[in-house]
Amino acid sequence: MTPLSTTTANDAPTGVSKRKGLIALLEIDPRLLGMVGALVALCIGFDLLTDGRFLTPRNLFNLTIQTVSVAIMATGMVFVIVTRHIDLSVGALLATCSAMMAVTQTIVAPDWLGLGLGHPLIAPIAILVGLVTGAFIGAFHGWIVGYLGVPAFIVTLGGLLVWRNVAWYLTDGQTIGPLDQAFQLLGGIGGTLGETWGWVLGGLAAIALALSQWRARQAKIDHDFPVKPLWAEVAMGVITIGLVLGFVATLNAYDIPHIKLARMFEARGEIMPDGFTMGYGVPYSVLLLLLVIVVMRIIARRTRLGRYIFAAGGNPEAATLSGIDTRFLTVKVFTIMGILCALSAVVASARLSFHSNDIGTLDELRVIAAAVIGGTALSGGLGTIRGAIVGALVMQSLQSGMAMVGVDAPFQNIVIGAVLVIAVLIDILYRKRMGARI
Repeated sequence: MTPLSTTTANDAPTGVSKRKGLIALLEIDPRLLGMVGALVALCIGFDLLTDGRFLTPRNLFNLTIQTVSVAIMATGMVFVIVTRHIDLSVGALLATCSAMMAVTQTIVAPDWLGLGLGHPLIAPIAILVGLVTGAFIGAFHGWIVGYLGVPAFIVTLGGLLVWRNVAWYLTDGQTIGPLDQAFQLLGGIGGTLGETWGWVLGGLAAIALALSQWRARQAKIDHDFPVKPLWAEVAMGVITIGLVLGFVATLNAYDIPHIKLARMFEARGEIMPDGFTMGYGVPYSVLLLLLVIVVMRIIARRTRLGRYIFAAGGNPEAATLSGIDTRFLTVKVFTIMGILCALSAVVASARLSFHSNDIGTLDELRVIAAAVIGGTALSGGLGTIRGAIVGALVMQSLQSGMAMVGVDAPFQNIVIGAVLVIAVLIDILYRKRMGARI
C-alpha cells in the first residue's frame, strides 16, 4: 500500500481536473483563491477605468491605511459570526470609544490630571481608556446575549442606537481636536517606519514565515500526517514571501513630497541634498493590524478558547453537553469584539486627527460584509481570519475605486449592499454543492 505521505496528484479520482488536483495538492482554499482573484480583477478593472491611477504607490498606500480600521474589526466579527451571533453596534461602539479617547486627551489629561499638552503619557492613557471602554461595553453585550438570552441581533441593534448617541452626548455634538501628536502617529501617513526599517520588517516577516512553514511541515512528518511534495512547499513559500516583500516595496515606493521632506531636514537644522528622495515605508497602523492578525490567528488555531469558539459555532448543543460554558464564551467573544472596536477607533480618529460625530458610520455594514465575503458562514462554525482581511481589502478597493471613478456615495452603498447579498448567496450555493458531494 502506498504510504499516505507520498500521495501525488496522480492519485486523484477519475474526472478530477489537473487544475483542481494542483489546488488540492498545494492545499489552497478554493474560496480564498476566488476572493484573491476577484480582488486582482477589481484592481485591474479600476486601474483601467482611472487611466492607471488606481495601482499607483500613492493610491495603494492610502488604500492600505483606509482598510486597517475595518480589517481590525473584521477579525473579531469572524468570531462573533462563527458562534452564530451578529454585532450591528461596531460602528457606534467605535464612535463611543473615539469620543472617550478624545475627551481624555483634550479635557481629562490636561485639566483633571494636570498633564500639559504634548505630555508623553496622554496618548497611552487615552488608548487605555478606549480599550477599557470597548471591553466593558462588549462584555455587557455578551452578558445580555449569553446569560439573559436576548438575541444578539436585538442587543446590538439597540447598541447601535444607544452608543452612537452616547458618543454625541460625551462631546456635546462637537468635533473634538486636534488630538495628541503621539496619538496621531497611529493614523497612517503621520507615522511610518521609513524605507530602511520597512525592509527590515519585511525581511523578519519573510524569515518568520519560512520558519513557520518548515516547523508545520516537520510537525506533520513527526505525527505521520500527509505532507505536500517538497516542490509544492517551496512554491507556496516563495509566493507568500514574494507577496510580503512586494507589499513592503509598494509602500516604500510612495515618496514623501519634496516640500515636506525639505521641512523635515530644516527642522533638524540640515540642508536636504539635491535630488534626495525618501519613501514613507510601512505605517504604524499597518503594524497594529499585523499584530492583531497574528494574535487572532493564534487564538483561533492554537488556544482552547479558539477551539471552543468553533466547536460552539458548529454545534452549540453538543458543545454544551461536552462541558463548554457557552454563555461565558459568548461574553468572551463580545469582549474581544469590543476591544477590537477600540483599536479601530484609535486608528480611525488618529487618521482624521480629531473625533467627529459621524466617525464609524456604516462600519457595521463594511465589517460584516468583509467577514462574509471572506468566507465566514452565517450559519456558524466556519470562518478564517485571513479571509476576513481579504474581504476587507475587497470592500475598501470597491469603495475607493468607485470614488475615483466618480460614482455618487448613495450608489456606492447600493453596490456594496448588493455585493453583500451576492456573497451570501454564493456561500449558500457553495455549501450546498459541497454537501451534495459529501
